[in-house]
Amino acid sequence: MEVILKKDMENLGYANDIVNVKPGYANNYLIPQGFATAATASAKKVLAENLRQRAHKDAKILADAQALAKTIEGLSLSLAVKAEEGKLFGTVTAADLAEALAAKGIELDRKIISVETVKTVGEYEAAARLHKEVKATIKFSVSAAE
Repeated sequence: MEVILKKDMENLGYANDIVNVKPGYANNYLIPQGFATAATASAKKVLAENLRQRAHKDAKILADAQALAKTIEGLSLSLAVKAEEGKLFGTVTAADLAEALAAKGIELDRKIISVETVKTVGEYEAAARLHKEVKATIKFSVSAAE
């Protein structure tokens, strides 16, 4: 069954994409939750017209995302967390990285940041999905707090 996504869905597609999914997934989850609409002929025409009108706005959004990616990749964050003998009490999460970026003046939602499990002191990288075509690498170091 073809549906038009209203929101970005991990492992499925981005907003305004037309994707094929199983009818049960569409009818029981995507459509009732408001994540998608059925891709009828009239809905496809409306989508095409809306996309045509938004093309120049999307170009500006893409340029802003690319500029933000350059800014983020130029930064080197340092997080001081409670640790003993190189092992952390807990882990460094996407929320911690979002908070550290906010301290540098860059507001990012923690949901767009993906970070591997960090349990020891050292240098790490995380990925931020800023736009469907733009991903940024966040370099950060974890050290023991005094």
